[in-house]
Amino acid sequence: MAYIEPLFPFIEMSVIILALVLIAAFLVWVERRMIGIWQDRLGPNRVGPGGVLQSVADLLKILGKDEFTPKFSDRFTFVLAPFIGAITVLMSFAVIPFSQSIGVSDLNIGLLFFLAMTSLAVYGVVLAGWSSRNKYALLGGMRAAAQTISYEVFMGLSMMGVVLLAGSFSLRDIVEAQQHGWFISSQWLGCLVFLVAGIAESHRLPFDLPEAETELTAGFHTEYSGLKFALFFLGEYLGVTLISAMTVILFFGGYLPPGFLADTLFAELPGIVWFIIKVLFFILFFILLRTSLPRPRFDQLLAFGWKVMLPLSLVNLLGTAILRLTGVLGGGNV
Repeated sequence: MAYIEPLFPFIEMSVIILALVLIAAFLVWVERRMIGIWQDRLGPNRVGPGGVLQSVADLLKILGKDEFTPKFSDRFTFVLAPFIGAITVLMSFAVIPFSQSIGVSDLNIGLLFFLAMTSLAVYGVVLAGWSSRNKYALLGGMRAAAQTISYEVFMGLSMMGVVLLAGSFSLRDIVEAQQHGWFISSQWLGCLVFLVAGIAESHRLPFDLPEAETELTAGFHTEYSGLKFALFFLGEYLGVTLISAMTVILFFGGYLPPGFLADTLFAELPGIVWFIIKVLFFILFFILLRTSLPRPRFDQLLAFGWKVMLPLSLVNLLGTAILRLTGVLGGGNV
């Protein structure tokens, strides 16, 4: 055991990465199935019970595609770009506390690490658009850069109220600070801004402007196929899971059970179970948005960010600071 113990972090990390990849593949089926239900149609129902093996069929089809790289592209950057998108999102999960004892790393700057990784993820999309030497892909990459840079500002500001209340940038400390009440009760405005910014950061409908099919063919991944195309999809679904997990951690108590169930048998459930239930709720919320809302124009998206999201995030931060200093809101030592 003495020889195996140093390997425990690597084993835990490998298990978490494998689980995340499998979850991302499973979410492809969940999304298509749920959209089918909400739109009053069947959805995938041929491969396996209820179409549950549809993701496996899709994966085999993608792996069977030719690994085509256009001659006019910048070959090295073209191949590198999809790996940047997938790896940066996977690295963000290193600071996620899945339960009291499950998590790769408990950094005291975990929140800043999350912001850094989400900032780096945009390079994959931008480089994909630029290296493709395709006008539609280039426009998609430029949209992604402008969209991400804009909404990163509001995402960061929306989380500062939580930092003021918890007194720490550590995600585990933020969860533990919600022992006596979730932050959503006082940070509902910050939660709203964070969710909108998270949707924009993950390029999901209604903010999927970088890959708008009706305007840009497929946007930044127009020239991609095979495994490289699959990596972009992996990064997108991992991004949805990541934003859902961060929403749960920052505003909904993470792996902690709801307060009204504290004296019931449900409170005895492992923290990982509560965490998964909450994250699944927000993933379904992301999917429902895709079926419900139309896509805005790109100028409307940026105007909404700077004219609406920025003032709301500043009002939330200022209000939280005032209430914290006056003692109305409790929290850790900042």
